Amino acid sequence: MSLGISLTKRASKLILALFALVLFSSPLIAQDVTFFRIGTGATSGTYFPIGTLIGSTITGPPGSRPCADGGSCGVPGLIAAAQTTRGSVANIKAVLAGQLESALAQSDLVYAAYYGTGLFEKTPTAGKSLRVIANLYPEDVHLIVRKNIGIATVSDLKGKRVSIDLPGSGTRQNAKNILKAYGIKEQDYVPVEANSDKALSLLRKGELDAFFFIAGYPVVAVAELADADLIELLPIEGSKANEIINLYEFFSASTIPEGAYKGLGAVQTLAVSTQWIVNSKLSDDIAYGVTSSLWHPSNRALLDSGHSKGKLILYETARKGVGIPIHPGATKFYRQRDEKEE
Repeated sequence: MSLGISLTKRASKLILALFALVLFSSPLIAQDVTFFRIGTGATSGTYFPIGTLIGSTITGPPGSRPCADGGSCGVPGLIAAAQTTRGSVANIKAVLAGQLESALAQSDLVYAAYYGTGLFEKTPTAGKSLRVIANLYPEDVHLIVRKNIGIATVSDLKGKRVSIDLPGSGTRQNAKNILKAYGIKEQDYVPVEANSDKALSLLRKGELDAFFFIAGYPVVAVAELADADLIELLPIEGSKANEIINLYEFFSASTIPEGAYKGLGAVQTLAVSTQWIVNSKLSDDIAYGVTSSLWHPSNRALLDSGHSKGKLILYETARKGVGIPIHPGATKFYRQRDEKEE
């Protein structure tokens, strides 16, 4: 087990223990607690461990030692926990409906929800209360195929059993965009509706030939398939990749490097970004608090060691690629820090 995975699991267990502590504490203590959920995705992906990691940076258990004395550098009285979901689209809808305090979501879908385009064109004004706390890290398109079954290019997916994830996920919409660019329609392959957890299981059992998985590398579950020498990663490159980038500006060219997965060389692919979103109704104080806790210098080591993608969660890129308003509470923090650094 890697250090990053171990730390993420420990952080998750700590947060669950804190929930239990508060639930069984006296009403006086409970009154001073704010519970803060972070919508993520399937446990096999990157969102869940990253959500757990962020939760550990912003959690400030009641009665804990002050940050300056070596205690928590989270928001005093706030307990955050990652919650599994169907992914980006479901997360956006849950945040807008007030069912989650915050969530992780793909930048392209955040933009579409706010401006009422794409998947959200039937509700063009519903996403206007969406706000961003921070841009986090790039997510790479993993196009995973079973080894030795004659799939060498995206075009070879025709006639194969393919999963593009479940309705409501950002992966599904982006997979459709990619397949469309290659001239592949749904009737050209055998569609299998499965989230990433189920797709991984089906492929391992030989019941699925390929599936799309958008997440920051390395993905633990994908690494397990690579370790078992069961998969290849298809490249998305050249003129088709350029065509997709020109059509959908939220995509960028990316590379999953050699060594990210055992036995697999470097693979050219596409990427979008992960953003941390909230509702505009979230109080300015809480938005300010979670933003300042995320970027507190004492939490840098936690981000760097908690997950490989944590190293890419940087203050310098926190506002890059954000196409909708940042929450006023977060904006206040960014403005104050910028002024200090001038």
